[in-house]
Amino acid sequence: MNREMLMLVDAISREKSVERDVVFGAVEAALASATKKIYGGEADIRVSVDRDSGEYETFRRWHVVPNEAGLQNADAEILLFEAQEQIADIEVDDHIEEPVESVPIGRIGAQAAKQVILQKIRDAEREQLLNDFMSRGEKIFVGTVKRLDKGDIIVESGRVEGRLKRSEMISKENLRTGDRVRAVILGVDPTQRGPQIMLSRSSPEFMKELFAQEVPEIEQGLLEIKSCARDSGSRAKIAVISHDRRVDPIGTCVGVRGSRVNGVTTELAGERVDIVLWSEDPAQFVIGALAPANVQSIVVDEERHAMDVVVDEENLAIAIGRGGQNVRLASELTGWRINIMSAEESAAKHEQESESVRKLFVEKLDVDAEVADILIAEGFTSLEEVAYVPMQEMLEIEAFDEDTVTELRTRAKDALLTMEIAKEEKVEEVSQDLRDLEGVTPELLSKLAEGGINTRDDLADLAVDELVDLSGLDEAAARALIMKAREHWFND
Repeated sequence: MNREMLMLVDAISREKSVERDVVFGAVEAALASATKKIYGGEADIRVSVDRDSGEYETFRRWHVVPNEAGLQNADAEILLFEAQEQIADIEVDDHIEEPVESVPIGRIGAQAAKQVILQKIRDAEREQLLNDFMSRGEKIFVGTVKRLDKGDIIVESGRVEGRLKRSEMISKENLRTGDRVRAVILGVDPTQRGPQIMLSRSSPEFMKELFAQEVPEIEQGLLEIKSCARDSGSRAKIAVISHDRRVDPIGTCVGVRGSRVNGVTTELAGERVDIVLWSEDPAQFVIGALAPANVQSIVVDEERHAMDVVVDEENLAIAIGRGGQNVRLASELTGWRINIMSAEESAAKHEQESESVRKLFVEKLDVDAEVADILIAEGFTSLEEVAYVPMQEMLEIEAFDEDTVTELRTRAKDALLTMEIAKEEKVEEVSQDLRDLEGVTPELLSKLAEGGINTRDDLADLAVDELVDLSGLDEAAARALIMKAREHWFND
């Protein structure tokens, strides 16, 4: 019987073009499955087949778990102190094994064993095909729609299959069986049943790869796509930079009579593409990203990573775009929060901010509105600037003499110290569960305390935009933090 098994393993190995070890592994799994039925429950069985003689041994195994954890599966687990009675130096996560009687191959249900072996072989074949395909380093998957699977589309390329999820398709795109499809490879999901190569036609990476195929200069390293933002099926923006002064990045991507960009657009069901010149200057980059709108002025807020962009009434609708599409894509492309406003709205906001600063100076520096207005006119917007801007710079203000400057700096430092003490007192009122929440930094904790957010539930009750305004976090980070704060609700 052992000789017959060896002959069977060799035959299957040759027929299926898989390693003998893979077939032996399938045989061991079939024998273990048959033995497990004898013991019932969730016993852990291991079978070891000698690759030369065909002899095999069977073992029952127990997983060593910590004493305090308790047994979750008495059929396959053993507590540490019990295991140490048998093997003194055994540790948690080790296994204890004992030989048990092997099931004769002749008594195994032939059909069950055959199914286990064939399934293992199929899995091994699929894994080998997958590894061979991925080793080629291809980024675009080109294949044919084979079938639909619960809303997803299975795309076949040779003997390899990829999965295009509904969420990764271009909106309003209707693919049918037999259609030729191109998609970017996102990666491999080993937990996925069926095709494990995950595809996308809606991701920014797909657009980047399409341009790389259409524009040889990208492959040559003369051009680079720095970022991409998409509203799949409708509109997209890409930011490009040239590493060779002789190459015009925008014109090169557009191509003669738009041939190159049209090639991408055709593949993406008519999706319009704005090609933007990337710039190290964030303000200049944002101005380019908002095209075709013309920008009047721009104010950068480094602390909140946001920009106030002023456009005239004629360009307001263009800058915002239909449904806010243009400004949303520009924000995703640049990584900055962009607030579009008219000249009137900008003036009103500036006046409001000036009034707020005026009130701060009058209250904290104990000066009249005239002195506060002089500071504002000279560009001072905070107590820190009054306290720590070089003395010489403040002495250049014609309305102030040295005694006045010294007094203002002293009052500003005293006010900052008082405010810091008050802030620390507020932080002390914050509950421990909020302090311990993952993602809450000391700086963020201070901002939350200042806004009256003292418990984890206070944070969980906030809307995303409220936390953004309070903390300066971006929307994604604010949303993630709020969901983290709410976790205990669902656990409870």
